[in-house]
Amino acid sequence: MKIRARGEQIRRFIVEQVTAHPGDIAKVTAKRFGITRQAVNKHLTNLVNEGALIAEGRTRQIAYKLCPLASWTKKYSLKAGLAEDTVWREDIVSQLGQLPANVMSIWHLGFTEMFNNAIDHSGARTITVQIEKTADYADVWVLDNGVGIFKKIQDALGLADERHAVLELAKGKLTTDPMRHSGEGIFFCSRMFDRFAIISGGTYFSHDFGNAEDWIMEAKTPLKSATAVYMKLQNHTARTTQQVYREYSSGDDFGFSKTVVPVRLAQYGDDLLISRSQAKRLLARVDRFRTVLFDFEGVSAIGQAFADEIFRVFRLQHPNMELYAINASTDVQDMVNRALTTNVATGI
Repeated sequence: MKIRARGEQIRRFIVEQVTAHPGDIAKVTAKRFGITRQAVNKHLTNLVNEGALIAEGRTRQIAYKLCPLASWTKKYSLKAGLAEDTVWREDIVSQLGQLPANVMSIWHLGFTEMFNNAIDHSGARTITVQIEKTADYADVWVLDNGVGIFKKIQDALGLADERHAVLELAKGKLTTDPMRHSGEGIFFCSRMFDRFAIISGGTYFSHDFGNAEDWIMEAKTPLKSATAVYMKLQNHTARTTQQVYREYSSGDDFGFSKTVVPVRLAQYGDDLLISRSQAKRLLARVDRFRTVLFDFEGVSAIGQAFADEIFRVFRLQHPNMELYAINASTDVQDMVNRALTTNVATGI
């Protein structure tokens, strides 16, 4: 039993590492487990025969890559009665195949949330779903031909730029339809998957699990009136939905009461964050949370007015909230400390 378990461990390692080491996976695996390359080659041969890997080249030039186990696309017309749970049950489950319960739970949440968003918010005529599964991971695209998610948020909130919409999404609890949605779906989905991305208009937003920051950049190929959502998850991750929910709860309250605000998303190019208006934009809707962590990763400096608006003025207006600065440079932390210790009565 122990020998079989070790063999499965070796196979899992090969599958997880082959993309990064296509030409030297035998060497890397042999070193990792203290076995001969001949022993590794037996596992590689079995994985090729089972259809999990593809071998390309010969002898010393051989390279391996993951073989798609499933590749599937379907277009859905947005007509009366189209429901995300029906699509999930009748189409998506069979395409994802046999996966651990915790992995299927994440996929169930992520797919139904994103498909429902397209139904309720996009104004699209069609939604297209694309799925690819390998022995290591599955990835899913949900694409609609609607108005574009960032554009819709920009218009609904009166924002000056689509990139401000990404900042609002990163905070969480954002919805343009509060009667039907809590605004938590996209936020939690972005935190559960190994990679979560949205391309809409000229803006690209992504979050990789384990990274503190979100990424926002200009899309290489702008989508003028559409939204594409991408989700990727390893087939054997130990992550659970409850672990992610718990991370963003405060104390014994398992409601969505804590958020991390990526401060750099309020910054354009080399602009410094110096004004109160920039701070107020960053503070929009954060009063919906009990605990707010302002993540200053990638921000080299801030102005006195910017820090004062957040850590003195807003803090005094919301005494029951907990506000923290994290990943701050020495210069940023000094400015935050100055705001925290400024005379409350005179504001100087």
